[in-house]
Amino acid sequence: MKTKTILVTGGAGYIGSHMVRVLREAGFKPVIFDNLSTGHREFIPRGVPFVCGDLRDPKDIRKAFIKHKIDAVIHFAALIVVPESVIEPFKYYENNVLGSLNLFSEMERAGIRNVVFSSSACVYGQPLRNPIMENEPLKVANPYGATKVMVEQILGDLAFAGKMKYVALRYFNVAGAHPSGEIGIKMDRPTHLIPNVMQAASGKVKEMKVFGHNYPTPDGTGVRDYIHVLDLCEAHLLALKLLFKRRECAEMINLGNGKGFSVLQVIRAAQKVTGRKIPFKLCPKRPGDCPSVVASFQKAKKVLGWAPKRGLDEILSSAWGWEQKISSRT
Repeated sequence: MKTKTILVTGGAGYIGSHMVRVLREAGFKPVIFDNLSTGHREFIPRGVPFVCGDLRDPKDIRKAFIKHKIDAVIHFAALIVVPESVIEPFKYYENNVLGSLNLFSEMERAGIRNVVFSSSACVYGQPLRNPIMENEPLKVANPYGATKVMVEQILGDLAFAGKMKYVALRYFNVAGAHPSGEIGIKMDRPTHLIPNVMQAASGKVKEMKVFGHNYPTPDGTGVRDYIHVLDLCEAHLLALKLLFKRRECAEMINLGNGKGFSVLQVIRAAQKVTGRKIPFKLCPKRPGDCPSVVASFQKAKKVLGWAPKRGLDEILSSAWGWEQKISSRT
């Protein structure tokens, strides 16, 4: 069987750059498409073709499909900061929805039907029950989540019309870094818990803010489901193989660890892993935050044959290794 060529949109970003490495290890040929607005050129491995382009410009996508014989697309490229999406909704709808529509249109023009889409647990809003299953009602609470629901709907309509095969992966809190230490989360002001914990451990942040301490959880702080970025990428690889196997495919699947950890549990575990004291301050909860959000990965297990392999300690250890590396450069 000939080597399959996979276009990875957002392939210079955090998750996309890990996916590129997993694809290479599995014998696929990745091609990176990224505008480098949030991606990093140094995350692009030597020898991997790179197309600098923007999904909002169909001509950029068309050039990538003309230059490379693409067999499938893994679509990560998106703006992802929830508070920013509330302040600048137009920016998010233009980038995430219009950009995706342009991509799918150019895929049809090029005769490419296979796409794995990076969706989000954000589509569930405040869930009615835990663990969350895929039949949970969708109740988005911000424009970012709305863009993910819209793109899922577009994919569903395209699949119904026979124009697309897809797997949409709704993932929860992605964390950790590649064991090589070459790539990880690179943000001056990260918006997720574990990168902030690592910055506090390294001394970049004097004191962490813990939002909410009177939730109906064991220690009063919010509970979340954390998944290692490599577990996530391995699920994408299985989804890709499923698309090549099936004549028709339209799947929406949760990806998570199936276990919840509170903010204080994460901080205590990080203190053990790093050997550092992590100072924190209890603050009032933020509007819209949920007490507990935990995934069911039973559908992923059934449809993809996937289950997470890496636990919280491995997530934190790899994140700490990456934090130490980038701290040594500054």
